Amino acid sequence: MAHILLLTPQWPYPPQQGTSLRNFHVLRALALRHDVTLLSYAEADQTADTQPLSDWTRVRPPIAVPTRTTVRRLAQLLTTRAPDMALRLRSEAFAAALAALLRAERFDAVQIEGIELAWAIPAVRAASAARIVLDCHNAETELQRRAGQGDRARPGRWPAAVYSAIQAGRLREYERWALRAADAVIAVSEEDQRHLAALADDGRPIACIPNALAVDDYRWDGLVPESARFDLVFTGKMDYRPNVDGVLWFAEAVWPLVRKARPATTWAVVGQRPHARLTVLRAQPGITVTGRVVEVQPYLAGAAVYIVPLRVGSGTRLKLIESMAAGCAVVSTTVGAEGFPVESGRELILADTPGEFAAAVLALLADPARRTALGEQARAFAAQYDWRQVAPLFDRVYDDLLR
Repeated sequence: MAHILLLTPQWPYPPQQGTSLRNFHVLRALALRHDVTLLSYAEADQTADTQPLSDWTRVRPPIAVPTRTTVRRLAQLLTTRAPDMALRLRSEAFAAALAALLRAERFDAVQIEGIELAWAIPAVRAASAARIVLDCHNAETELQRRAGQGDRARPGRWPAAVYSAIQAGRLREYERWALRAADAVIAVSEEDQRHLAALADDGRPIACIPNALAVDDYRWDGLVPESARFDLVFTGKMDYRPNVDGVLWFAEAVWPLVRKARPATTWAVVGQRPHARLTVLRAQPGITVTGRVVEVQPYLAGAAVYIVPLRVGSGTRLKLIESMAAGCAVVSTTVGAEGFPVESGRELILADTPGEFAAAVLALLADPARRTALGEQARAFAAQYDWRQVAPLFDRVYDDLLR
């Protein structure tokens, strides 16, 4: 049994959407065989209740996410060579808590969740002999490159494209440094594994451990309230740039085709912190932007079709596994399903043009039997991503690292 310090950029409970889902199930997987201590940030709107996590880990008091004004971000952009992601979570309070922990306890390993916390690597090296594991939630350089590529095609988004071009260059150097500075690196998909290995370019193997969740949590046996019943559903953290881009693309290019053929169609965009760019959707007939919800399961159970209209991404999309575990019939872009060994027409439908996406959605809305069959295949596929199936992959990493 190893003594592991887990550093996470977001409070991992309750496990909802993306980062917190991975962090929570990583924590549970590690705790099966190891003694785990958690040091984490918490967002201002998160209730950082330590009690639910105490069954698996020793929890240190959470650190508030540092605030950065737009003016400060711009100043850092102009006066440093560091990428924005290297600066967002730099915090004297977190650094002090980390230093105190490393002085007080002997850790065999420190696992860092995501590139935003890679700034802590030198601090760990200076204070401890612990081995460092970097768990890469995305191939961030590649993600930024793709984001910029998409924005270049839209004149109104050219400032964002310029930002991405600057950030991609800076991220390339920073991400390469972080990969080489860690003792072990984990990617969430084979696609990311290839990108990261090419970027590190040092010949070391990179482990691949997919995103996972508690599959049984998505079986909804109760009644679905009318307020959660929609023809189409998308879920995600709605200030996350790839989610915003995907939802707006669907609204502008696909939704009019769907509504023209089926005027009464409804669509729910479910997720916390809707970006200001999504305000225009609230005035459109048939569209509901919910904001934060207590749980996504009722919306998944109430969806006729779950959509993943993403055009930008890296890693793998936990939202896809959530919807499949819930037995949803899914229509996704190729990017939205990237990293998963799926086949269009078997576990889901893949569509990349507006016409193809609209046609796939309309065909499923008109065919309940096909939706049911697709949902059953999806649920069977999702079973392999249960956290208990994935946990042994962490054991292999630590067995090699601490042998």
